[in-house]
Amino acid sequence: MPEETLRTFIAIELDESLRRSLGALQNRLKRQVPPGSVRWVAPEGIHLTLKFLGDTPGDRIPEIAAALRDACGTSAPFEVSVEGRGCFPSFRRPRVVWVAVHDNSHKLARLQQEIERLVAPLGYPTEERSFNPHLTLGRVSRHADGYEAAAVGQAVERSVVEQIGAQHVTEVRFIRSELRPTGALYTSLATAPLSAAPEVIN
Repeated sequence: MPEETLRTFIAIELDESLRRSLGALQNRLKRQVPPGSVRWVAPEGIHLTLKFLGDTPGDRIPEIAAALRDACGTSAPFEVSVEGRGCFPSFRRPRVVWVAVHDNSHKLARLQQEIERLVAPLGYPTEERSFNPHLTLGRVSRHADGYEAAAVGQAVERSVVEQIGAQHVTEVRFIRSELRPTGALYTSLATAPLSAAPEVIN
């Protein structure tokens, strides 16, 4: 019997209060874009993704989880803030609507680099694109025409998104994603705590 293949990624789970704030922002944006032009992500399904692995053989899960725990063991807990908005690839040609994650301490970036370094030898090459921490709010519908897509970009560009929350990061999750007609179902495969001692500032 062939080994089961899972669709997986590595991410930080968000606090409930931050999810509620993201949901409120989505509701505000929904009123400003053409109906049906964006497929909004359910707030409970929004994650701060650090590494998308994609197809993952079931027998590789233990070693990926071990590598993730090793990577997280080099970092102490830290905080990031959520503020600002944007579209990928641009406001003029929007495909993804997102809010920005700010990492003033650079600890998030260092953690992500360490995860990349330790999972790369397991068959998941380091991303060529630089890490751009963000939370995906929605994706422009495949059925949206050029006018509707442009209207989405204009609405997001006009929106002012001040700080809507912060996230205290104490752990990272190795997550399975199952795509279903009703939306993605997420299952945590492993949890890796940030276990390094905090930096002491004299």
